[in-house]
Amino acid sequence: YSKKMFRMVCCGFINRGAVIFDGKLYRQTLDNRVMAIDMQNGETVWTQTASDWQDGYTMTGTPLLANGVLITGTAGGDMGTRGFLDGWDPQTGEKLWRFWTTAAPDQPGGDSWEGDTYLRGGGATWLSGSYDPELNLVYWGIGNPGPWNANMRPGDNLFTDTIVALRPETGEIIWHYQVIPNDTYDYDSVNELIHATLTIDGNSRKVIIQANRNGYVYVLDRATGELLRASQFVDKLTWADGIDMETGRPIRSAATIENLTGVEKTVWPSNIGGKNWAPASFSPETDLLYLNGLEISMQFKPVVMAWRKGTAYAAAEFAFPEPVPGEPMGYLRAVDPLSGKRVWQVPVDPPANGGTLATAGGLIFTGLQTGELAAYDIDDGKLLWEYQTPSGIIAPPVTYELDGEQYVAIQSGIGGLFSWFLPNPKFATVTKGASITVFKLFKPWSADTAHPAQ
Repeated sequence: YSKKMFRMVCCGFINRGAVIFDGKLYRQTLDNRVMAIDMQNGETVWTQTASDWQDGYTMTGTPLLANGVLITGTAGGDMGTRGFLDGWDPQTGEKLWRFWTTAAPDQPGGDSWEGDTYLRGGGATWLSGSYDPELNLVYWGIGNPGPWNANMRPGDNLFTDTIVALRPETGEIIWHYQVIPNDTYDYDSVNELIHATLTIDGNSRKVIIQANRNGYVYVLDRATGELLRASQFVDKLTWADGIDMETGRPIRSAATIENLTGVEKTVWPSNIGGKNWAPASFSPETDLLYLNGLEISMQFKPVVMAWRKGTAYAAAEFAFPEPVPGEPMGYLRAVDPLSGKRVWQVPVDPPANGGTLATAGGLIFTGLQTGELAAYDIDDGKLLWEYQTPSGIIAPPVTYELDGEQYVAIQSGIGGLFSWFLPNPKFATVTKGASITVFKLFKPWSADTAHPAQ
């Protein structure tokens, strides 16, 4: 890596994972290379450069393999870049297609941008998407428009803050739902897209669920993109007065309208979100979402700034409040995706930014920034077990089976957004360093397990 690049990278030195397929490991690098590596000998099979880091682009997400196509996204949407998704041949590295997430004038959605603002319009694709093999559709959440000051880019700004369904072979859009037209609060819409089957109005529907940073949980029909539900899942929300279910558009609040005139306002939730990027989990046993939720505001004021290649392009001033004793900023929550109701919640201090894992055994696992991996009762949120790992946790737990045994693994290593913007005295006692801790789940006691054959 170029040393100069590290001075330009937005939002940390991050890699969120790799994909394994047909004896190869596929990864993205911070300087925008897409690579295939032979898993037997570690040799590079092919490498391609997707974009130029000097323009402000980076790659931090996990690739997606869908119907024989490797799909990659990009970060850097707050650096005055233009977002995209690429489809690659995983065997040869040939680029098959590119989908630009900010529509040009001659493309569908091009009339939602003024002039050439789409060229610096953001729309990063910095988290991974998901795939439905029955419908042969890839789903991807697109990031916020840029700059944040919505006055500088009038229009709906398609396809930013949008959930899109694409054909993996061609990148063709089959449907889209724009969560926030003309977003001004950096809410993104990149959060994970959970596939589930829910009973809605007496009918079984295959759906996508997204708990968005903006404080609403959305339920969409997986085949058509029809908006089925949009419900508030946070306690405080001031940027909108609800979602118009006829149009699917948020109803901008008077506070947001005044904020856009240049008056500083307190906004709920902050741009950290009612839930950040760490993934939620869904249990088909309870039909509930389990997520690390946030109750954090920000002071926000839009300003005007000039674009300069390779530099931050926010055009806003913002700040977060100091923690108040007795007023938690974070909660582990069980949320009904159809109503937004918090069935139960457990305060977490400092707020957790690791994902959750719901198991068929009735447990919710999540990691804390102070390093504990904890297990909670899925029915009421009661803490059942915890283990102190070597450092703070900002990753989701995973579970897997090997030789008939079930394991739970967690990666720890303090860092990330929260430790930058939400300092907490407890961080002083958290040891730095990266590690993976793995646990084996013991089977219920029986005579056979108590006295195994020798």
